[in-house]
Formats: sequence, structure tokens, C-alpha cells
Amino acid sequence: MDQTTTRNFCIIAHIDHGKSTLADRLIELTGAMRREELRDQVLDSMDLERERGITIKAKAMRLPYQSSGGASYKLNLIDTPGHVDFTYEVSRTIAACEGAVLVIDATQGIQAQTLANVYLAMEHNLEIIPVLNKIDMIGAEPERVLDEIKTVLGYEADQVLLISAKTGQGVPRLLEEIVRRIPPPRGDAALPLRALIFDSHYDPYKGVIAYLRITDGHIDKGSRLRLMGQGTDLEVLEVGYFAPEPHPVQSLGAGDVGYIATGLKNVRECRVGDTLTLASDGATEPLIGYRPPKPMVFAGIYPTEAEDYLSLREAMEKLQLNDASLSYEAETSPLLGHGFRCGFLGLLHLDIVCERLEREFGLSLVVTAPGVSYTVTKTSGQVLTVINPTELPQPNEIEKLEEPWVKISVITPSKFIGPLMELTMECGGISKHMEYLGQARTLGELGQRVQLEYEMPLRAMLTTFYDQLKSRSQGYASLDYEFIGYREAKLVKLDVLVNEVVVDAFSRIVPPDKAYDTGRSIVQKLREAIPRQLFKVPIQAAVGGRVLARTDIAAKRKDVLAKCYGGDVTRKRKLLEKQKEGKKKMRMIGHVEVPKEAFMHVLKLE
Repeated sequence: MDQTTTRNFCIIAHIDHGKSTLADRLIELTGAMRREELRDQVLDSMDLERERGITIKAKAMRLPYQSSGGASYKLNLIDTPGHVDFTYEVSRTIAACEGAVLVIDATQGIQAQTLANVYLAMEHNLEIIPVLNKIDMIGAEPERVLDEIKTVLGYEADQVLLISAKTGQGVPRLLEEIVRRIPPPRGDAALPLRALIFDSHYDPYKGVIAYLRITDGHIDKGSRLRLMGQGTDLEVLEVGYFAPEPHPVQSLGAGDVGYIATGLKNVRECRVGDTLTLASDGATEPLIGYRPPKPMVFAGIYPTEAEDYLSLREAMEKLQLNDASLSYEAETSPLLGHGFRCGFLGLLHLDIVCERLEREFGLSLVVTAPGVSYTVTKTSGQVLTVINPTELPQPNEIEKLEEPWVKISVITPSKFIGPLMELTMECGGISKHMEYLGQARTLGELGQRVQLEYEMPLRAMLTTFYDQLKSRSQGYASLDYEFIGYREAKLVKLDVLVNEVVVDAFSRIVPPDKAYDTGRSIVQKLREAIPRQLFKVPIQAAVGGRVLARTDIAAKRKDVLAKCYGGDVTRKRKLLEKQKEGKKKMRMIGHVEVPKEAFMHVLKLE
């Protein structure tokens, strides 16, 4: 089959606008799977995705399709995540396609991530097919949303397809439009092989499985190939495409999307964004890869049991192959032992990675409080990048401290402008722009939809900002953010001491005016979470040598006088003095075990 009958496209949308349901209908209507094999969210293969109802990993699948004109096509579909934390997955997917189906919810309209994904697709010159989904729902407002699409995105009403992914209404026409509007792949089958790796995972039997899009040439089973970036040679053990399970074939040609089994056992030898070519007489110019993802949030991950460290390291290596946006480096904590300082794209990404490590690799983990990276200029002129709060120099050594800032875009009904402005101002946000979307048509009592743009420190988003945004807007507001650079800040390091020992996992960098409230909240949480010992345990929050907040966990007390039912009072006093000396000795040499629940309590700190 030649390239003119191939179409490569992805489905992009804001979270929960119906991407996976639309993928299910496309699979059903093209007959790519037998009816008895079909289930909801076919492409969401992870238990975590199905439980949470979100897409975490982009999934590829080949769909055979016969158009109304009788021509046969192969449609390479890639379903993408919708949450802002997984934008990197979307950007890699878009680079492997010529077109995108943009799904917009008829009940919610354009959301923040809708705009972000559209701009991403436009950057790569993709043909965009806008689709209005959920038109069969009671709360659907297609006329209002069509007005928004025209005003914000510039598409006329006759360019937008009205569908219901759940019932299949309008989906057959969408298939025809995909074939008609999206151009076939551009590439030359006669040139030396060039294929871009857009994803990968590790298989214990076949080694690294690389997902790729072939631009020029072809791949045959048994071919000797070379990774141009790494300089690694490999032999193709298996070549095939997804339907949605791996389907081996003898070869893949220019324009195809598929996979190869490389046999590589070292996960670091095959990187996402690398170009594959022939080991001999191959291409000289690699394809343009991807911008490396920039971690936004950092946290320490440690095994609960010290002997699980090697298992955690192996699990991190395998997970990084499957999730190229995860970065990590080894670190050691006096209290928690050996572990890793990891970089994530956001708080949901952190949550998903930790849950995958525990589920897929059977590990029990302790996660430290999330933080961001800071740039510190010392008085000596040395410039440091500080990720772990314990690495922050003493205040008298710091000349300048800079923290990352982000530009946030919030789309909300006008009724909630006040509470959301108040929230962003509390977090140190600076208002930049406000724009009313669509025509003057309103959302009833909620008012017209408004886009608010603010600049604020990324640090302020790490606790409960997203939860507060949703609660103050009754769930109507949507959020998107992007990194804009570093700015100077006045911050201090808050240490937490348990039994006069600094627990570095609880340390955090905060503004001076919030240090007292944060410290008091942490010590109160720890007082509830740490079990009582045989001696009194002080818990303190301190900045430098100044203690800002303190609470004590009372000692367990054994009644040593229970056996004294009478007699001389001096005997009782002697027993009490002996107990007092024992308590004093225990407090000096005693070791307090901080349970895993205590770390989780502090992570949920408001």
C-alpha cells in the first residue's frame, strides 16, 4: 500500500472531553477489532488510567478504513493525554502526525488545555479538524460553543463537526473528513532509512521496544540499524504495528507508524527523540528530535526498607524508558537512607509515577515534600542550582536567590472572577491580561466565560492551588501553565527537628512572612502522626537558629507505684527518681521512628 492511502493523525483535547471514547468509536466503525473484543477505553491499557478515567500515555493503533468512494486507507491513530502535566507526551505525538482531531466538549466549551494543544499543533503545521463532542447531552450548548470556537480559534461553524462519541452520531462523517482533509505523509521510500522514535517501553524478553514513525526508507525484520544520536548498533528482532496489541509483520515502509524490538538490555541506549537509520550506507542527517522536557517539580523518593534500594533503582531505569519526562539522580538522607531526587512535570505526574512504582514494581515508598529548583548566587560569585532545600547555603553566603515563575491561563465563568483573583493574589500572582471569550451570550447565572492570565511563582502552585482553584469556581475553571524564567526572590529555609534532629525530608523553602504559619502547621501534623515514645519528643520548626513553632509528644508513662500499696513515702520517691533518670537517659540516646503516614500528612499540608 503506497503513502497516498496512509493518514497519520492524533486526537487532542482538554482532559475529560471525550478523546478515549472517540477513539473507541473510530475503532468500532473501522472494524479494527472484533465486537466481542471491544470494551470502554480500549487504548487506556493501564489499570491506573482506567480507574482514574484519564489518559497517561499516548497510544498508537492502525485502523483499516474503506471510504465512501471505495478506496482503502490505513489510518494511524494516536490517542493523547489531556492533562497539562502530560503535554510532553502530546508534543512527541504531534511530531509523528500530519493532522489532529481537536475535540471540544459541547457542555464546557474551550478550556485552557484546549488552547495549549491547538497552539502546539499549529507550531508543527498540522491540519486541524475541530470537533464538537457530547452534543447529545442535556447540558450541551452547541451554538454558544460554536461562537467561542469562531472568536477564539477562527473556525467557521461549517468547518466544525458535531458528534457524539458515546452514541457514534456524526463519527462516520469524521472518518471521511480525516481522509479528505489530512494530507498523506511526505517522505521518500527510495532514500536511506530515517525513523523518529516517539516512545518506548522495556520488555524482559525482547529488550527495548521502540515506537517509531518512518519518514524515509523502510525497516525489515533482521535489519542492522544504528541510533544516530547514541551511536548504538542493533538488530531488529521484530517489526510490526499496533492493532491495538502488537501485530508483527515483515516490514514497515515510509509514512508508517509502528514498533521494533531492539534486543537492547540497557535502557539508556535507546532514547526518545533519536533517529534510526541503517548501520551501513545510512542517512547522514538525523530528523529533528524533541526539546528535552524541563522538570518543574522536585521530590525525593526513598524505599521504606533499605534493602529495596537496588530494586528501586532498577524500577526507575525501566520507568524512565517508558516515561522520558522523568529525571532522577541518587541522593542520601541521614534519616531516610539511600534514595533518588526526582524531577517531574507537575504534581499529578509525581502522583502517577509514585503509584506506578508501587503497583508495577511492588515497592513501598516514602516521598518527601515537593519543591522547585532555585538558582543561588553566592557572595563569592559562585552560581548554584539548588534542588534539595538542605543544599541551600547559609543566609550570609547568599547574594541573590532566584526562583522559577510560570504564566498561568485560567478560563472561568465570570461569576468566579473575584474568588479566583483573590486566590492568585494570595499566591503572589501578577495580573497580566483578562479577555472575554465568545460573543455576549452568557452561561445563565454563571455569566460569560473569561480568560485570566497571571504570572506567579511556581512554588505557590505546589500545595493546594489547583484544589483551591476548583473549589472556588465550583469545578468550572480550567488551568494551563508554562514556564517563563527565573526571578529574584526573598526566601528562607524552614527546618523541622524531631527530638532535636533535623529531618531533611520535611525541610522546605518558604517566604519569610509564611514561615511561622507553615512551621506551625507542620509540627501540628507531625504531633498527630508520630506515635508516642517512652520519653517526651519535642517537634520544632526553625529558621536558622530561631525556633518559630514547637509542640511536644507526651511520653508514655508506666505506673511504677502500682506495686506500692503502702509503706514509707521515701520508697515511692526513690522509684519515681529512678524512672525520671531512665527517661532522661532515653531522651538522650533514644531514636524516634518517623512513620510513612507522617510524610503523607505533611505532603497534604495546606
